Amino acid sequence: MSSIMRSILSWAIVLMPFTLAAAGENWPQFRGPEGNGVSDSRGLPLRWSESKNIKWKTAIHGRAWSSPVIWGDQVWLTTATDDGIELYAVCVDRGTGKVLRDIRLFRNEQPPFVAPMNSYASPTPIIEKGRFYASFGSFGTACVDTKSGETIWSRRDFPCDHAVGPGSSPAMAGDLLVLQMDGRDTQYVIALDKKTGEPVWKTKRSTDYGDRGVEFRKAFCTPLVIEFAGRRQVVSTGAVETISYDPASGKELWKVRPDVNSYSNTSRPLFCFGLVLVNTGASMQIWAVRPDGHGDVTGSHVAWKIEKNVPFMPSPTIVGDLIFMINDSGIISCFEAKTGKNVWRHRLGGNFEASPIAADGRVYFFSDDGPVTVIAAGRKYKELAVNKLDQGFLASPAVAGKAIFLRTKSHLYRIEECE
Repeated sequence: MSSIMRSILSWAIVLMPFTLAAAGENWPQFRGPEGNGVSDSRGLPLRWSESKNIKWKTAIHGRAWSSPVIWGDQVWLTTATDDGIELYAVCVDRGTGKVLRDIRLFRNEQPPFVAPMNSYASPTPIIEKGRFYASFGSFGTACVDTKSGETIWSRRDFPCDHAVGPGSSPAMAGDLLVLQMDGRDTQYVIALDKKTGEPVWKTKRSTDYGDRGVEFRKAFCTPLVIEFAGRRQVVSTGAVETISYDPASGKELWKVRPDVNSYSNTSRPLFCFGLVLVNTGASMQIWAVRPDGHGDVTGSHVAWKIEKNVPFMPSPTIVGDLIFMINDSGIISCFEAKTGKNVWRHRLGGNFEASPIAADGRVYFFSDDGPVTVIAAGRKYKELAVNKLDQGFLASPAVAGKAIFLRTKSHLYRIEECE
């Protein structure tokens, strides 16, 4: 890429806001407009069942754990055949639940192994006005025109041995689509021009893995784009380290290396009160890092740590000055965002992989087996409702308007108060 074009893209990134859409009517990426599972919607349903407050229910073919994304009157999601040979994008009418488009994007003649708890279409896509971006990790990334359904560009030349299947969703930074590839064989972050699919920068992880085996170099996190003290950053958690990159150039800004056995990291970082909350993966800790440092900030910029009942898969969410999270075995924790001080814990039980959402003074937790527990977002545990659908959740939910969009193992639901 020429220096002139790189300069133009750099200025575009600086000038463009990082929020993809105003909260409320659109849900453009994994975990919503700000990537934190928070919606400013009001009037969401508190109670539902298979016979109550279901606006529509639509069967989705294949097997996939990607979350739905929403723009205007369209809901988009990805799916794949059980054997991973064919990979699809599906568009559903937001008002009626009718399938409008079912587009085969890629075909794999000999798909590699994917773990039973994963799928060939686990990364959540991104949507904006007129464009839908689907990533299946090393299996392919594509941009689709949301009006015509035509593929604008596609790429299949970003290698990565995911080992147990892809998991990292893309992020958007201005005119760039950012992908992270942390596999057994290679580990890097790459930014594409979202209009053309052409790489703008590619940065290899600077992590020293030492004598770690290849299985301990994998990660499945989604990068988070933030701005702090006038500096925009792409915060990307790989195995061992979390690294912040300059979105314009891919240059490394700072890194933190937990002194724990960190690998297979999955939970997305959370940014609040000037702190980046990093999940350390298999070691199950949360570190709060001040993002204004340079170089290795492990010894200088860690504000606090949490070492009990930390989730492996689900990401935390925030309401006011409180962080809410649920670990994989169903223990809910509430703690102060500024200090990491525990406020309360409650053992709910069950198994959890989907990330919670927060809206209208409530937090919703979605279990693998089906029950959805709704609590008040306060300093004392208060259960408001428990709801049950026929199947459970591995995909995280989406919110738009006064509706919650839930993907179970076979269907997409629009949950809304019905008269």
